[in-house]
Amino acid sequence: MKTLKKEYIIKLVENLKEAYPDATCSLDFETPFQMVIAVMLSAQCTDERVNKTTPALFERCKTIQDFANIDIKELENIIHPCGFYKNKAKNIKLCAKQVLENFDGKVPENMKDLQSLAGIGRKSANVVMLEAFNNPQGIAVDTHAKRISNLIGLSEESDPEKIEQDLLKIFPKEYLKDINHLFVWHGRNTCIARKPQCEKCVVKNYCKNYKK
Repeated sequence: MKTLKKEYIIKLVENLKEAYPDATCSLDFETPFQMVIAVMLSAQCTDERVNKTTPALFERCKTIQDFANIDIKELENIIHPCGFYKNKAKNIKLCAKQVLENFDGKVPENMKDLQSLAGIGRKSANVVMLEAFNNPQGIAVDTHAKRISNLIGLSEESDPEKIEQDLLKIFPKEYLKDINHLFVWHGRNTCIARKPQCEKCVVKNYCKNYKK
């Protein structure tokens, strides 16, 4: 893959920031553990659906101890709309117990320990580090980030972790927070998988699929 010039990268980011000045996390949460739960529920589910589900869940479970103690059937019933509810409920309860027993009841603030929690992989850990602790360590490569990175020549890989490594070589650390949000917003609003809005795309001139 060709080496991209710094000016190219800065222009790319600035174009996206201008298009999406309000790009932020779209999951609702108040505490780091609520963020962990919201991220878990968002797997194979829209953030909109998660945000409709979590108010009742967070009202029922106000502490990490509550999540550890809630009856699993009751938990499954509450999170049922988010899909894969049996597996998610099992991970939520186990994750709560791990935080209580292994981390003194506080969500760990580093990638390694976060990934030791049930239901939290690298992508989710990246989201938690950014949103809960304002300390981005990488780039959460979801379907949007993968598609956009491939289309505009930032990575030729298909594996999310390999794409992330390519992106981390390209983007300076101070851009990580922006890129996490901008890729999601661009993917949802413009670079839509089934119906891309190429004509209104602010980075179309970078894209190998755009026909001038």
